[in-house]
Amino acid sequence: MPKTFDLADGASTDPTAAPVQKYASYPSLVDRTVFITGGADGIGSAAVEHFVRQGSQVAFADINEAKALETIERCGGEARHVPVFHHVDLVDIEALQSAVATAQEDFGSLQVLVNNAANDDRHSWDEMTPEYWDERINVNLRHYFFAIQAVAPAMLDARHGSIVNIGSSSYMRKEDFFPGYAIAKSGVEGITRTLAETFGPQGVRVNTVLPGWVATQRQLEKWWSPEGEAGTLETQALKRRIYADEFVQMVLFLAADDGAACTAQHFLVDGGRL
Repeated sequence: MPKTFDLADGASTDPTAAPVQKYASYPSLVDRTVFITGGADGIGSAAVEHFVRQGSQVAFADINEAKALETIERCGGEARHVPVFHHVDLVDIEALQSAVATAQEDFGSLQVLVNNAANDDRHSWDEMTPEYWDERINVNLRHYFFAIQAVAPAMLDARHGSIVNIGSSSYMRKEDFFPGYAIAKSGVEGITRTLAETFGPQGVRVNTVLPGWVATQRQLEKWWSPEGEAGTLETQALKRRIYADEFVQMVLFLAADDGAACTAQHFLVDGGRL
């Protein structure tokens, strides 16, 4: 049986925190080196925290320094490895790849990449300009590929590595209130499938994990309404909220040796919405 640990007490008072659960602890993630994009809040912050709890060495990049420092504080001073923050606008590919290079120098190598950063601001197709289209692609897709380009050579040389791309089920549900976001996220599947085939012979795995509606602070503050949540729960098999703490358990599995036979796949963590 795998070891388990409890989420922090008091989670029930936080609308973004899952009820107290016991989650698996993966021995292969102890001291594993991990780079996470968009790790300052939401799903990315949960990924940072849970990898740190596993004993991993974590570096993460984000533009929001204040939220990043809050994430580090939540990880606690007694962590086996304190996460390292890189202040980066991920639209700036040179800065992103420089942060990856610095993390590789600090850790010796990078064994896991979690491509997470995205922005789901609402917009309509008929208001789209070429400039806003480019911005949506740059924020939600382009940096995924170039982060992989930066980490993959060392993984391929080591013949071991796991790349986890965070996608979205929005395009699968034909949601039309943010077409630039949904279309960009559909492209994540193309990155995963194509590069899994390219990297597979050298032992590097590439997978996508797709959330449904996850109760993060951003979602609750910007998009939540009683009617909207009721509609979401109507379409889910599980009639409750899905939380970032729960979502990232699939990311941990794919990063660990336990997921060693999984590549070129997408995994839905959406409460049975699709």
